[in-house]
Order: sequence, then structure tokens, then C-alpha cells
Amino acid sequence: MVVPPWLSVPPPGYGGLEQVVHGLVDALVGRGNAVTLFGAGRHHGTVADFVSTIGELQYDRLGESLPELAHLARVNHLVTAADFDIVHDHSTIGPLVAGRRAVPTVATVHGNPVGEYGTVLSDTDHGVGLVAVSHAQRRANPSLPWVGTVHNAMATGEVPRKHSPGRGPVLWLARFSPDKGPELAIQACRAAGLALTLAGKCNEPAERRYFAEVVEPMLGDDVTLVLNADREATLRLLVDARCLIMPIRWEEPFGMVMVEAMATGTPVVALRRGAVPELVVEGRTGLIRDRAEELPAALRDVVRLDPAACVAHVVEHFSTERMAAGYEEVYRRFAFGSTPQAFRPAPIPVR
Repeated sequence: MVVPPWLSVPPPGYGGLEQVVHGLVDALVGRGNAVTLFGAGRHHGTVADFVSTIGELQYDRLGESLPELAHLARVNHLVTAADFDIVHDHSTIGPLVAGRRAVPTVATVHGNPVGEYGTVLSDTDHGVGLVAVSHAQRRANPSLPWVGTVHNAMATGEVPRKHSPGRGPVLWLARFSPDKGPELAIQACRAAGLALTLAGKCNEPAERRYFAEVVEPMLGDDVTLVLNADREATLRLLVDARCLIMPIRWEEPFGMVMVEAMATGTPVVALRRGAVPELVVEGRTGLIRDRAEELPAALRDVVRLDPAACVAHVVEHFSTERMAAGYEEVYRRFAFGSTPQAFRPAPIPVR
């Protein structure tokens, strides 16, 4: 299992990819698989064996290509056919360099597979199979060498849950980006007469600039601001919230925060973009609307939904056991014979 070198697994705060990998690794080991996690830094919280390619996490260099390339080059030298049956890569650049490995690789695509990222993925080596995290993501670029679709999931055993509708403010929880629509959340809550908590990741230059130029001028007494919250604080915000608002402006490939919200019993109010209809059950675990103008009424109406239905939906459809079983099937098909020949791995000796 290969993760990017930016964050630990699990992450201390923001880091949906790393949170998903944490649950996947532990579930795979629990199902009898031997898993080695390749990452950076000195610490991890999984039950897998851990191999670090560099002593310090590279988060302060996030956005640069060389740290990830160096990390992957070290992984390639450490992976041998004698030790591993398959590599599961979660990095951005991994699909481009995985063809040099002596072991077949499947790579989960965590971003939107269009634009520049789509161009990179279109050059994926024929020995690498791509896995989508949603059907919506796969439909966005169906020509890529997809070998499976497996929804992300989370371990819910220790997640706090509420048993009655939340009495707190509406919660927006994301990175500060125009794609995530924080200003739409402010406008919708003001129109509905409801308080809002903006809990956002805001530590990269583009995020800080967008916050200062667009979001900060809109803040008022009806908006509580929480920046770069850790995992424990995030869960408290989710449990207390009236609902999670997702006024997204892009084709969200998955949206792990929606699963996290429903796992605590908090319903979701979202715009119908990307994978939202795959995750949220309209009228049962949330309210999905087509236009931003429809969000205020949905925010007022959402309290009629049952928190227990939200939790049950996550337990049934987004458990780590279900995710691990899905990936096991992909591993078997891709590494051992039933994947189309065009995308079958061709082992290449590592020198």
C-alpha cells in the first residue's frame, strides 16, 4: 500500500485519502492479508508493517513534484516480486511510474480525472489498472484504463453518534476553495435565518488567498470560523451540527465528509454534483437540490430526517469491510488473470 509522502496514516486532521487508507489497511489485515504500508515520517497508526522512505513528512512541500517522485522511486526499488503480489498506489504520480515495478499495480484515482489530471492519467502505463472511487468519477473520463469501482469507506466503531436531530449550527467542512462554495453556504444560511460554522482547511497559499479575498469579507456574527481543526474537533462539530452543507461547484469524485457526517447521524444538504447522489439518499439521509436558491428551504426542512437512518446507511454501504472486499476482488482479477490483456501488468525487473 503506497500513500503520498505528505501526511501520516491516519492524519491528525485534514486528510481524507489517508483516513480512507487507514481503514482499508486495517480491514485488509483483519481479513487475513499481509500488508506493508509505504509512506513517509516515523509514525503511523495502522496494524500493517510500515516502511518509511524518508524520515520526515513532506507536508511543507505539498504541491511540489520532486518529493513525491523521490518517494515513489524509493518504493520502486523496495518492491520485489519475491515479497509482494500486488501494489496498491494512492499517489498522484504513481500511475506514471508504476510500470517500472516488478509487481502489478492498481492505483486508486482520488481526484477528478479530467483536465491536466486526466491528461496525466491517460498516459498510464499498460501494466497499471485504475480504480474509481465512484461511478460518477468513472463516467467523467470513461476512456481511462479502469479496472474497478470501489467506494471509499470509514471505520465507524468509535465514531460518536447522536440520537436526535442536531441543535447546533449548519456545518460547512472542507478546504477553502471556490469548488467547495463556502460563500454559497453563508448566503444559504443567511437566507434561512440559521447560524453557520465554517470549518475549513486554510494553510496553502491558494486557500489563504481565496479566504482573504472572498470569504473573510462576508463573515458576520452569524458565522463561526474554525480553521484547520484536528480530527477530534471535527467529529465534535459533526455531531453537534444541524446538518452538513455541501454547496459544491464541481463534480466531486466522492466527498468523504458526507460519509463522515452521516456516520455521526448528521444529514447532508447538497447540490446535485458529482458523486453526491451515490452517497446521499434523498429524503432519508439528506436533501439534494439542483440550484443554490433551493438550499435555504432544505436547510430548514432537514431536521425531519432520522439520525439513525443516516448511521444505518453508512454501516450498510460504506463500511471498511465492504471496501476491503471490493479491493480484494480487484486485486484478484487484475493480478491473476481476468483483466483484459491490454491492461495486464508486464513485470519489469527493477535495477
